[in-house]
Amino acid sequence: MARTDGTPQFADLNELSAERNGGAIVFATDDWFAVAENLLKSTEPEWREGEFTDCGKWMDGWETRRRRSPGHDWAIIKLCFPGQIKGVYVDTAYFTGNFVPRISLQAAHLTSEEQSWLPPRVSRLGTAATPQVMEQVERLQSHAWREVLPRSALRPGRADSRHHYLPAQRAHEVWSHVRLNLFPDGGVARLRLYGVARPIRGPVDGAQLVDVISMERGGVCVSYSNAHYGHPRNVIRPGRGTDMADGWETARRLDRPCVLEEDENGILKVPGSEWAVFKLAHCGTIDSIEVDTLHFKGNYPDSVWLEGSLGDDLNWKTCLPRKKLSPHRLHAYTRADIHHEGPFSHVRVTIAPDGGISRLRVWGRAA
Repeated sequence: MARTDGTPQFADLNELSAERNGGAIVFATDDWFAVAENLLKSTEPEWREGEFTDCGKWMDGWETRRRRSPGHDWAIIKLCFPGQIKGVYVDTAYFTGNFVPRISLQAAHLTSEEQSWLPPRVSRLGTAATPQVMEQVERLQSHAWREVLPRSALRPGRADSRHHYLPAQRAHEVWSHVRLNLFPDGGVARLRLYGVARPIRGPVDGAQLVDVISMERGGVCVSYSNAHYGHPRNVIRPGRGTDMADGWETARRLDRPCVLEEDENGILKVPGSEWAVFKLAHCGTIDSIEVDTLHFKGNYPDSVWLEGSLGDDLNWKTCLPRKKLSPHRLHAYTRADIHHEGPFSHVRVTIAPDGGISRLRVWGRAA
């Protein structure tokens, strides 16, 4: 199993609030020192020594002004897809004398009409929500949303105290929006909400061809062998990869032969491999598969294969036999390439000997 660094298992789930996945800040009470959108970045927080803006010290996070009026600051985040929140990660990196002492999270599943009540978001340093905007947002009564994280203390953003992993309450309920409360003001570098997408949909059409592994439909990575440079959950994100960080990349295996040789099919003869297991959004049959090595030019895997299983017995059957890969390219495999079409509830993708892929698409029909 994957986690060996002491972080909780929920941190392997999909990031429902990430900007890269489609999460967005739709309201914030104050954006004086640094705008709330920084919370949802996928990159590590950055420190710029001696850099100041017209509003104060440049900070890579959300930082409100020192509050001098009753109340506290808060923001509303739209999740990339409606989903279940299993755990919360808060990073206070570089906020040492200005970090938020306490936070909480509330959540709701808003209708289309309720979402229309939100005014257009204006993200600009040195600004705060006007009384008119506050009045519009109050229609949502977000202060009464269900609590998914009770008021929790944070620590300063030093190397040994910046990371906070907090389990979520009401983990089986489905939410579309989250309210982040700062008590009373200050700065937070990153917020990540880990969980599983649960889109609202009617009966599944078994004749429709869909990407049964995609995170937006409810696919999730459940285990993996190595994620040194990039987590395998990235390969089921929407769209094509934006760079190498937006994919799954392993460390170089130390059991690589001193001199590499290939077989009669041009595939390297190596003893080791890396793998990741995904639970599909729908139990179903497989029609075609796409493996994308976009951006992976000097570090793509030599070969790839896929297996499937049904239920929890993990009796693996070959879906896609071993195939040679090329750099920076979308590889499409049709029904003629599929050895066993299922039905499956899980798939395991294996790359040899190591390297990175950008996206994995498994097109199939729900059973």
